[in-house]
Amino acid sequence: MLDIKFIRENPEKVKTGASAKNISIDVDQVLRFDEEYRKLSGELQELQAQRNRVSKERDIEGGREIKAEIGNKEGRLLELKDKLEKLLYSVPNMPAEDVKVGKDDTQNDVVKTWGEVPDFKFTPRDHLELGETLDIIDVKRASKVSGARFAYLKNEAVLLEFALVNFALDTLTNEGFTPIVPPTLINIEAMKKLGYMENNGNEDMFELEKDGMVLVGTAEQAIVPMHMDELINSKELPKRYVGFSSSFRREAGSYGKDTKGIIRVHQFDKVEMVSFVTEEMDEDEHAYFLSLEEKLFQALKIPYQIVKMCTGDLGFPVARKFDIEAWIPTQEKYREVTSTSTTTDFQARRLNVKYQQGIDKKYAHILNGTAFAIGRTIVAILENYQEEDGSVVIPEVLRKYMNNIEKISPKQS
Repeated sequence: MLDIKFIRENPEKVKTGASAKNISIDVDQVLRFDEEYRKLSGELQELQAQRNRVSKERDIEGGREIKAEIGNKEGRLLELKDKLEKLLYSVPNMPAEDVKVGKDDTQNDVVKTWGEVPDFKFTPRDHLELGETLDIIDVKRASKVSGARFAYLKNEAVLLEFALVNFALDTLTNEGFTPIVPPTLINIEAMKKLGYMENNGNEDMFELEKDGMVLVGTAEQAIVPMHMDELINSKELPKRYVGFSSSFRREAGSYGKDTKGIIRVHQFDKVEMVSFVTEEMDEDEHAYFLSLEEKLFQALKIPYQIVKMCTGDLGFPVARKFDIEAWIPTQEKYREVTSTSTTTDFQARRLNVKYQQGIDKKYAHILNGTAFAIGRTIVAILENYQEEDGSVVIPEVLRKYMNNIEKISPKQS
């Protein structure tokens, strides 16, 4: 959440920032509740001081009256605190100063393009046709068992998945990241504190209401709350994690889009980066995360572009975000395969994650970034590395993780 002091001092900036994200909030109501809360707190402190004086004077009757008044005001104060907290939870993080104001993804900016798109001398097959021909993707049987938007990965696709996982883990542990396999279920309270359930964000989540749990949509959602209510020594920062996890999304609002194959499915695996830093480290850390994502895709030699999100395409807790979009030949366009975001101290305030710097205790800044969204990366590999006979060459950097397999070829019938 935002610091209430920041809201008091910058009400118009908060209104403008929320509006730029297409989020409607009542900042004036927040300030009214805040003013009433502070006034009541002051009155309560004065009453408590009076009670202490009366107690010393042994004024029993006066003490009873003050005690009753304190009880009434404490009840009202708790009620106000609850209302104020709910209102503060409805206020999104502010866009960073360098983020362009825009209404939606049509106004995002391409800031870099890397690699040459393949020039096939044949009509390329899409990833699903390749996957079925090579017997490595099976959506038909998955639909019998789980319904639409699920898939079985088989044979070399399984080896390819774990080659990507191991390549990412090797790369990032060599950079000093701590590897972790987090839970895929977290309690609803933790998810609320992350800021992903506001502004209809929960529509895309699988909730287990009976258990008060939510299936994570990305590994970061289980990693960030690890340090909830903790004080981190600043000497430990940046504190970086790389996590592997299955992820689950309803894909609400995407019906009719990407229904073929494994681009948009309900269950998928990801390797995700998370970092806890000081305020001063935030901007450099964000650039560092983006450079790592580029390093991974350049090693795969897959053409991509980097897109910087405008305000209207930023999530509720996000201050700045970049996507890497890989070239998908049969769609003749780039598609998102990674993203990296800074949430500044927004999530840390809600989760109460602080660091100690000398005698000062400050809220940490928290960043996240995708190393590999496995399914979409497999799509990009299959389509960019295909050959005329339907074979798919394995990117050289992955071969040592796949028993030195150089190519996936159609099975002989």
